[in-house]
Amino acid sequence: MDVATDITEFSYLPAQAQTLGVPVPPVERLALRLPDGRSVSALRYGTELPRVTLLHGAGLNAHTWDTTVLALQEPTLAIDLAGHGDSSWRPDLDYTPRPLAGDVAAALDAWASGPQLIVGQSLGGLTGAALAAARPDLVDELIIVDITPGIDVSAGPSALREFYAGPTDFATRAELVDRAIALGFGGTRAETERGVFLNTRVREDGRIEWKHHFAHLAAQALAAHDTGTAVAPSRLHETGWDDLAAVSAPVTLVRASRGFVSAADAEEFQRRLPAAHVVSMDATHNVQETGPVELAALIVASLSAASGM
Repeated sequence: MDVATDITEFSYLPAQAQTLGVPVPPVERLALRLPDGRSVSALRYGTELPRVTLLHGAGLNAHTWDTTVLALQEPTLAIDLAGHGDSSWRPDLDYTPRPLAGDVAAALDAWASGPQLIVGQSLGGLTGAALAAARPDLVDELIIVDITPGIDVSAGPSALREFYAGPTDFATRAELVDRAIALGFGGTRAETERGVFLNTRVREDGRIEWKHHFAHLAAQALAAHDTGTAVAPSRLHETGWDDLAAVSAPVTLVRASRGFVSAADAEEFQRRLPAAHVVSMDATHNVQETGPVELAALIVASLSAASGM
């Protein structure tokens, strides 16, 4: 297990913490070599063993949780799913929840002690369900953020498809920021610059490219479509209901009022899992970014209830 020494990725935390009026906890980058030669990477916040593990959505990375973690002020592990952030891309291109959950299990075996409160957003939520079904010893509770197995968000809005299916490398990060803003993504320019910096890397030839594999696959899929080559349909959701049915831990669904889970989707979720809780929040699909304080409060309440406080 290696600990990275490059701390530039943490340069945004002080300003975020100042906005919230909270201290910046100790944070470090972890890396774990897997038996097949790939690696899984994560951010560990705090000096104690984590009580909470966070799993991001497709096309994101562990830093999407930064503001939520600052509001949370609890020992936390935020994992880069395979093909995202600093975790290795999968040569088999299988980014469905069950293979992803296998990597998460390996990370928790290495970096945690005892079951975790797992919070997963979008693809991370389905991965959390797969983890809880396969390794119940690792999951004390599961909070799923704005996703159900009945929703396929992999295609995304047309502008998002255009964004990721466009060029996958750029001369500068500023060029990519300009493209994101032109297509209506991000908030302020400073917020967009932060997101781009944390989700890209500099190649050996000096070009800037996306860290996550999905952008590269989207571009390949668009090229295949243009040339008439068949593209396999998404399989992200095909095992989701089976996994959820096998989960023995308490389950909560967070429905974002401006997200992807409709009232009908939430009702189906409640019908299939009558013991689950459904909570609504005023946020977009990326609740961890647009409703971080409210989401952190829900996590704290869950931790308090679990400890009997």
